[in-house]
Amino acid sequence: MNTNPLRRLDKAMTEPLALMRVCALADIPVQGARRVLTPVGEIAVFRTLADQVFALKNQCPHKKGPLSEGIVHGNKVTCPLHNWVISLETGEAQGADHGCTGTIPVQVSPDGQVSLALPAKAKVSA
Repeated sequence: MNTNPLRRLDKAMTEPLALMRVCALADIPVQGARRVLTPVGEIAVFRTLADQVFALKNQCPHKKGPLSEGIVHGNKVTCPLHNWVISLETGEAQGADHGCTGTIPVQVSPDGQVSLALPAKAKVSA
């Protein structure tokens, strides 16, 4: 389980962050995703077979396909529209494809609550 608080994958994100509790870990299917509406847009929260949790903007960089509806395998998700494979760790397209979707820092509390670290200016309330 990824318990590193405020794991910052998007190095361009420099503004203060606030935690937004989104669900319990048990609410995310293993090797699946949950779609979450946030003040900064729609986020896909993924859970791997190893119980790692990642969050990406819910849009494939190719044709904006809903990544939350894709197939999770290892630390990747395959877009349901055109089979682009996206890294859950970096948001980068894999293989010959090029593009990137935004990553969101995730925290999983000891009691299994999943929170996203979003810009504090987005008026996030936990």
